[in-house]
Amino acid sequence: MKQIVVATDFSSCASNAMEYAVDLAKILNIELCAIHAIHPTEGVDNSIQNAIFIEDYYNNKRRALATWAAGFVSRYQYQDVKVTTVCEVGSLSNVLTKYIDNNPVELLVMGSMGSTGISGLFGSNASMMISKTRIPTLVIPLETKFKSAPVITLATDFTTDLSPEDVNALNELLLAFKSEQLNILNVIETPEFKTNEEGENNLKSLIGNANLEFKYIQEDSAKEGIMNFIIGNNTDILCVVKHHHNIIYRIFNRSTIDQVMNKSVKAILVLHTQD
Repeated sequence: MKQIVVATDFSSCASNAMEYAVDLAKILNIELCAIHAIHPTEGVDNSIQNAIFIEDYYNNKRRALATWAAGFVSRYQYQDVKVTTVCEVGSLSNVLTKYIDNNPVELLVMGSMGSTGISGLFGSNASMMISKTRIPTLVIPLETKFKSAPVITLATDFTTDLSPEDVNALNELLLAFKSEQLNILNVIETPEFKTNEEGENNLKSLIGNANLEFKYIQEDSAKEGIMNFIIGNNTDILCVVKHHHNIIYRIFNRSTIDQVMNKSVKAILVLHTQD
């Protein structure tokens, strides 16, 4: 069975992302796996005693993770959500990548800040995973709460083709949420204003689980255009598309997407292109 993976460092933002993922797993009828990475130097001080008991330290961390994850599905309404845990030694990116490569992961969920409480983790762990993996990744800010009927907006410039896996993930989300509408946002940064009929038809052929509402707005900045739109239209989930050839976002440069992530309190679903 396909899975949702949640990366956790036990921070409040990771807990919020886990709560969101549990609700999502329930409506998708999908398994959930919580993953924690133990840094190779964690719990090590080079003493002989520490070297003897380091495995006990690791096992305690594994038990703590299992207890933490179980707490999210202890309520009656979540009793049918299957949760597993993985706690391994290594960098977060390596532990996650190894698991994703060897398991049927459909979605990666991460908080937008870490245990340090510094907003803009998008630029470290979350940013690194989005750069390294082609799994659809849902980044959840601390302020974001799960909604059973979210307003979803896909920002696009119509020049990229979504991968089949990401098309499937987006369609499954729309179906699970029973979404009747998906906003398709195109920010035009040039004086010439025109619609894109070919691009519209291509998306209509790919996304069949909701009516597509095409929105064209003119702004000097893609970031400002997107931020103004998602606020003005009460967007709950913003979908953006990542291009892998040169590790930049097709409609943003890296600094722009970081600014959107750091400024937005909405969930952001990062999808990937077909190469």
